[in-house]
Amino acid sequence: MLSQVLSPKYITLLARILLSIIFIKSGVNKITNFTNTQAYMASKGLPFTEILLVVTIFVLLLGGLSILLGYQAKTGAFLLIGFLIPTTLIFHGSFPEEINAFLKNLGLMGGLLMIVASGSGEISLDKR
Repeated sequence: MLSQVLSPKYITLLARILLSIIFIKSGVNKITNFTNTQAYMASKGLPFTEILLVVTIFVLLLGGLSILLGYQAKTGAFLLIGFLIPTTLIFHGSFPEEINAFLKNLGLMGGLLMIVASGSGEISLDKR
């Protein structure tokens, strides 16, 4: 029984679920706190914050759901990596205050790269 639960197909599914949660929750939080998030982005000197925020929400939700469902997960992972690189540098590049958030984002990029390398696994929409 334990060997079935620890099967790579279930571990990959669990990994996708756990990895996707932060992106989906972040996208939803940005929708519900749109004005505050936009103001924070402006405080970092970003232009066109309303447009950038809408694109950010779209990327977070699309990428997160892609990974969660295992549908075009490699593409979703690339999309999120492309989002995380500038986000990490702009919002978490000031040390030492932001070191934990910076390192967390590096860890997320590592998990996303594993999806790029390995795909979404057996239990996914891509396999159906």
